[in-house]
Parts: sequence; structure tokens; C-alpha cells
Amino acid sequence: MTALVLPDLRWFPSWAATITDFGDEVMHGAGGWNLDHPLEPTEASCKEFIDVLAQKSSGDPAAGRVASTYFWITAGDGGPDDEVIGFLNLRHELNDWLREEGGHIGYSIRPARRRQGHATRALVLGVRRAGELGIDRVLVTCDTDNVASARTIEAGGGVFEDVRKDKRRYWITVAA
Repeated sequence: MTALVLPDLRWFPSWAATITDFGDEVMHGAGGWNLDHPLEPTEASCKEFIDVLAQKSSGDPAAGRVASTYFWITAGDGGPDDEVIGFLNLRHELNDWLREEGGHIGYSIRPARRRQGHATRALVLGVRRAGELGIDRVLVTCDTDNVASARTIEAGGGVFEDVRKDKRRYWITVAA
């Protein structure tokens, strides 16, 4: 089962494993851009990161940031052995940059847990959450050469609109 959970220190062991698994790869949707240093797989880094995400979720218009909700993507049976396997950032609105390149939702799944359907399920859950915020159409983008992400977006209901600045742009209508 794939779920979206709010960042919490109780998830530290699997969060640290996820950070380690990503290595130098970009963790879309994680929110690492809110820090002035790289994430480290330590409990202190996890706590600091959770605190920063909570502070930054209201947005910072001066820095070009909109209000957003950061989720950790988990997998498991809903019990205590569930693990963090990725990240999803749901932006509550679009500014000019997000409208062109970033979209409402950014997400990533750790390399060891890819090709198991988690990205599509997490995207569908993120679109549902967007609907709860009153968003009726969600923009999701991916690099033009990222075939796996394009397939994920299409499997999640994305309808291709166009390419702008090397980004494929898709719209997903939120179910009523």
C-alpha cells in the first residue's frame, strides 16, 4: 500500500535509508532546496529538515515560493513496519515559474523502490489532496527525456498539453 504522510521524526530510519539510496540524484518533491546545505542521513538532519519544511510550507512570495504541503511517500501494510520510499510536494497554487516548468506536484521514489507502481499511486493520492484544497485541475511536468515519468503521469490521468523549456506539461482533472 502506498500512502502520503506528513514528515515526522518517527520515520527517521527509513527516511535516512531513502536519503542514502538517492545518493547524488535529485529528490524531486523533497524540499531540500529549503536548506542551505545537503541533507544528511542523521537524526539531527532529519529533525532540522522537518522543522524547516513546517516553516516553509506557508510559502515565501519574496523568494518566489508558494504555499505547499510536503509529504513523505510510504509503503507497507499500514502498520508500524511501513517505510518512507519517496517524497511529494503539493503546491497550493501556481506562480509564473510553476505554470511553465514546475507544476502543482513534484515527486520522486527512491531508486530501490521504483517500478513497483508507487509513483503512480502517490501521484493519484497527491491529486486527491489537491482536490481537497479546491484545485480542480493539477499541472504535472517532467523533463522531455524522462520517459518513465511521462508514463507515470499518463497512468495517473495526465493529459499532455505541450512542451515548454524542455518540460512536458500534463493536466490532470480532479475527480469530483
